[in-house]
Amino acid sequence: MNTPSRQRVRFALVGMPNTGKSTLFNRLTGVQAKVANWPGMTVDLLSARVILGGRTVELVDLPGLYSLHGFGEDERLVRHFLEQEQVTGLLAVVNAVQLERQLPLVLQLQALGRPLVVVLNMADEARRLGVRIDAARLQQKLSAPVLLVDAKHGNGIAPLRQALQQLVATAPASAATAQMLPAAEAERLRADDRYEAQAAALAAATVDLPHVLPARLTDRIDRVLLHPVAGVPLFFGVMLLLFELVYGIGLPLQDGLRWLIDAAKQAWLGPWLAAASPAVRSFVLEGLVDGVGTVLTFLPVILVFFVAMALVEDSGYLVRIAFLMDRWMARLGLDGRAFVMQLMGMGCNVPAIMGTRVLRSRGSRLLAMLAIPFSLCSARLQVLVFVAAAFFSRQAAPLVLASLYAVSFIVAFATALIWRRRFAGDEPLLLEMPPYRLPTLRALFAQGWQSSRHFLENAGGFIVAGVLLIWWLTHYPFDAVPASPQTLAGQLAALASPVFAPIGIDSILSIALIFGFVAKEIVLGGLAVIYGAGQDELGQLLASRLTWQQAASFMLFTLVYTPCLSTVATIWRESRSAAFTLLSVVWPLAVAWLLSFAFYSVASRLFA
Repeated sequence: MNTPSRQRVRFALVGMPNTGKSTLFNRLTGVQAKVANWPGMTVDLLSARVILGGRTVELVDLPGLYSLHGFGEDERLVRHFLEQEQVTGLLAVVNAVQLERQLPLVLQLQALGRPLVVVLNMADEARRLGVRIDAARLQQKLSAPVLLVDAKHGNGIAPLRQALQQLVATAPASAATAQMLPAAEAERLRADDRYEAQAAALAAATVDLPHVLPARLTDRIDRVLLHPVAGVPLFFGVMLLLFELVYGIGLPLQDGLRWLIDAAKQAWLGPWLAAASPAVRSFVLEGLVDGVGTVLTFLPVILVFFVAMALVEDSGYLVRIAFLMDRWMARLGLDGRAFVMQLMGMGCNVPAIMGTRVLRSRGSRLLAMLAIPFSLCSARLQVLVFVAAAFFSRQAAPLVLASLYAVSFIVAFATALIWRRRFAGDEPLLLEMPPYRLPTLRALFAQGWQSSRHFLENAGGFIVAGVLLIWWLTHYPFDAVPASPQTLAGQLAALASPVFAPIGIDSILSIALIFGFVAKEIVLGGLAVIYGAGQDELGQLLASRLTWQQAASFMLFTLVYTPCLSTVATIWRESRSAAFTLLSVVWPLAVAWLLSFAFYSVASRLFA
């Protein structure tokens, strides 16, 4: 990223995991964040620009970490950013309930020599637990602004903005890099001991703890959800309810959006293009509107899914799932955190692959990266939801979708089991259990919309380019019948027929799957273009031309086969191994073909 101009200052948000740092970032920025690529970084970071004190301020949300002196990927990334990038000031975000434990990181940040604002977040939880903090005295001892904030509900945000404005007013015209952090391990250990002692003294002077912390609802809920026998079935029950929620809320919204698109097509676009040539009409109506529009109608389903997953994550249940699954994942050469990454992959495989940085063993990271692309991501989800709705009843479709999620987990776990001797690690699992929290509706919908917006922004170019290319392949030469054997698509399908025919996928369907190698978002739009139909007509056409065995085989292949190019590129960037990246492409393709072949062969004979 370019060096900040003299009119702009940059603040970095730094804190431990589960301190509400991202919630605070969203509060300050209004969720107007963008994904920024920073030179030398192995991961993209969220950044946003806001106006404070009449100046443009850039806020950067750095990954959560426990110490600047650690050796994990997140620690190295934050150190690299602070040492190489120009930073005007730091916002140290602290969980007010765990002040003594988190003060050492604040002291490490203070030692960097940059202006510092300390944000004691989750102040409402501290008050409920009887934890009293003398923020004024702590501010005096740290010689830095200290503010009590409840980012979840927005309490304390206005005073924080004022403190930042004062900092901006005194900020230099251009930012500077931080002082170099200790390089030698022995020096870091001595510094850590010093900071621990200072933190204990600060906490003793500024924090008043109750003699006995009150029994929390979290402990009572954990007795049920973390039960060694009932915990795992309860988790899968929660996920089944999530699928029912996605269908129950998302599908009516999808129907409304589809009606709007069809109405616009018939009432406005059709008459407007009445005088155009047949080729132009087909290009606009069957290519752009049917192709792109069919994909866009699934935005409500994707939004509901992301909101539901945000509820699971922000409530504190996600980290408990990691704890529950740890003993099972250990048998596969992984730990519970890898299972969380598997769940993250249900939104998008790319951030889940990047999230494997929390696994400090390279073998564990590679094994997790090999398994994560089998997660049923949101791009695949729209295809499977569409096909399930076309071939199964409204009551059966959620169960079909749940079974496909189960298959994705089974294939991922089998992959880890097969490859664990080659890539396994032995790093122990250390997790911090945050209390259960009920996220606000504003936070849930903000996260859902942000994830959906990023999905559209990242996939939009692929979708438009893909469906238009498929339209050209299925219509050229223009004197041939669309999608016939005489077109380029027909010729390409003939070449692919020996591969796809044994698994029940006809030559035309194979075209959409081939383009799915680029991005799975193209598959559904490609089908709409190939058949020259909108969503309603497309579902009826597929149901009339395919058996349910062929449809199920198509869904299985779509679920498992090679991840999109963005995921493959991320795997290469994270693994730095061409051989491993090639394995991540070939292995899912082989598994998908064998799985679909086995299913189609058996189902065709049993239900002929």
